[in-house]
Amino acid sequence: MSSAAQDGPVGGGRAGQLRSSGLRPGWTTGACATAATKAAYTALLGGGFPDPVVITLPRGERPAFALAVEESAPGRATAGVVKDAGDDPDVTHGALVRSTVRIGPPGSGVVFRAGPGVGTVTKPGLPLAVGEPAVNPVPRQLIRAAVAEVAAEFGGTGDVEVELSVDHGEEIARHTWNPRLGILGGLSILGTTGIVVPYSCSAWIDSIRRGIDVARAAGRTHVAGATGSTSEKVVVAEYGLPEDALLDMGDFAGAVLKYLRRHPVPRLTVCGGFAKLSKLAAGHLDLHSGRSQVDKAGLAALAREGGATEELAARVAAANTALEAVQSCAAAGVPLGDLVAERARATALGVLLGAPVTVDVICIDRAGTIVGRAAPKGPRSDGGAPVSR
Repeated sequence: MSSAAQDGPVGGGRAGQLRSSGLRPGWTTGACATAATKAAYTALLGGGFPDPVVITLPRGERPAFALAVEESAPGRATAGVVKDAGDDPDVTHGALVRSTVRIGPPGSGVVFRAGPGVGTVTKPGLPLAVGEPAVNPVPRQLIRAAVAEVAAEFGGTGDVEVELSVDHGEEIARHTWNPRLGILGGLSILGTTGIVVPYSCSAWIDSIRRGIDVARAAGRTHVAGATGSTSEKVVVAEYGLPEDALLDMGDFAGAVLKYLRRHPVPRLTVCGGFAKLSKLAAGHLDLHSGRSQVDKAGLAALAREGGATEELAARVAAANTALEAVQSCAAAGVPLGDLVAERARATALGVLLGAPVTVDVICIDRAGTIVGRAAPKGPRSDGGAPVSR
């Protein structure tokens, strides 16, 4: 039996537009869980396992999913769908999402349970209460709608227990930010549209937002956005921040800043490699190498502002790497690292649009050595010594 979703929805919409652009869309874990639940409840009510099973997404698309698992037993039915993330490099691509449906007590409605491989919320700040299975609000809505549709067609009450599980989900979750967000035991069932847009990195950006929510709920007054593991270690060494104050910013500086603009935390440290933060200094909010480039001419101009000779500025403009440029300037006593950090800080403040967030920036080299930093003059927002250097 085929384990992949049909290559596209019955309708057109966003998924159809993506296919016409040459990018194959995929399906969220929430869409897969909805399809599996609809198939399992249909079988439980005597309608057999529909294969493929068609669901309706929030924007009206109607994708069809083939079933990889069909199991019936007294009082329950289980169906499974293999997630197809399309052309998106999604860690959950190929994961088997299962739904086991049981009849619930009259009037109970749809009750969600976390089966093996699906996490449980253990920290406040997420859009789910502590103790709830990590099935996000939109997938819950989709599943409730699918249950109601099946109940109307086959004479059910719609009172069911839906246990969602993901094969090897706990292992896969170690490669996500769930543990840091306080989602333990497995993956989250995610999705707002049901469609995975290739290379939109929506799951990463959503994790950034949830990380800020968790930090705020924990009462953190200082958070840090790091571009990678080395910069994160530097931040921890500098400030002793706890894990739930560390945001997995990666290349998405804009996502951190825009969400903090609406949901401020008193202090933000941005820490990253010099090359990436030179892009932020130039006004780029997406620091990925495929979507923004280091402006060496701009670095040369900045070096001149810092006192570089024309000969040094020319070497900066011709440098093989941004790191070579900052090292050349440091050897000549030109504080290019600090200048880039200050420009990056100015970009961040511009995005924050006056939100009550104090910002400092730390630039590092590949070994984690600090090569530049910028901070507001005056007392630190945490009440300690001044942070200007």
